[in-house]
Amino acid sequence: MLIININEAKTHLSRLVEDAAHGKSFVIAKAGKPMVKVIGLNEEDIPTVKKLGFMAGEISVPDDFDTMESEKLISLFNGEKS
Repeated sequence: MLIININEAKTHLSRLVEDAAHGKSFVIAKAGKPMVKVIGLNEEDIPTVKKLGFMAGEISVPDDFDTMESEKLISLFNGEKS
């Protein structure tokens, strides 16, 4: 397995990451001492991003959502006690 000094890894990081993504893992060393192993990810290792609308059809919003409790809110903004 390829062992690369940390300074060289910083200089060639883009190329090294691309190589790791294609299955060529490597080790980064500091002062000759191995510190980390860099390997590519498999498809199942990549976290999925949650998308907007993922709960479509599972919740409902009342038709009067924008006016619910409006009298109470107005009185609170006017400093009146409820």
